[in-house]
Formats: sequence, structure tokens, C-alpha cells
Amino acid sequence: MHETADASRAMLRHTLATLAYRGGKAVHNAPASFADQTVGPGSRNALAILAHIGDLLDWSLGLAEGVHRWTTAVPGSWDSEVDRFHAGLERLDRRVADASPLGCTPEQLFQGPIADALTHVGQITMLRRQADAPIRAENYFRAEIVAGRVGADQSERRVEFD
Repeated sequence: MHETADASRAMLRHTLATLAYRGGKAVHNAPASFADQTVGPGSRNALAILAHIGDLLDWSLGLAEGVHRWTTAVPGSWDSEVDRFHAGLERLDRRVADASPLGCTPEQLFQGPIADALTHVGQITMLRRQADAPIRAENYFRAEIVAGRVGADQSERRVEFD
């Protein structure tokens, strides 16, 4: 594999780990009623946003395999969608780490579905604050984020503040 392609894949894997860290923090210990939280009429609730992130990760894996196919899943429970989020990241990370050619560039995966997923994690974070269940602020620059760590088991070492 070419050195630039290796660097692009490495950066994408770090981005996926960042999505896992930030997204995991946003969904962890959400109140029971949080899945129904919205900003207002006609907007997606938190559960629908999380399910959409799962759809984006499924699409990403397809794109990495050279298949441009979008599927909208019917949202499950909050816990099942949290599991789906991490499982989707794990599948995609394994595919990006694989040395076989990708069906698109790492940059395209980032600029499309992965950047969109990061945006939606921000929406969930804002909904947490609106639901009076905010997550603690954190200096993410100092976070212990490691490429390949995309499951729910993230570092407990955090630089959080109020």
C-alpha cells in the first residue's frame, strides 16, 4: 500500500475511534425517557438520530466495499441502537484496517458519512443538555483515543470539567 494511502487510512481509523469515544460518551447512561427527546415538533428524536448514525455506519461499510446502497433501519430500543453504533464502528474499523483496496477513498468516507455521524453525535449531546441530563465537558485534545478502540469500552481517564 502506498505511504499516503496508509496515512489516510490511519487518520480515518483515528477518526472512527474519536467517533466511538465522543459518541459513546453522548449515549452512555442516558435517562430512560431520553430516547423520545426532541428539539421540537417535526424533528427527529434522540433514538431516531442514533439509529440514523447506525445507518450511516452501515452505508460507510458498504462504500468501503464498493457498494453504494442506503438502507434506513427501523429503530430498535435505545440499548440496541447503542450496541449497533459500536458494532458498526467495529466492522468499519476492521475493514479500513484491512490492507485490501477500499471501494472509495478514506477521504470520501470521512467527508460523507463519518462527518455526518460526528454532527449527529453533537445533536445527541445538545439533546442531553436540553433533557437536563448533560454530559460533562471535556478537553478532547487530551483524551486517550486510540485507533482501533471503537467499542463501548473506552478509556476511563478523562480530563472533564464543569
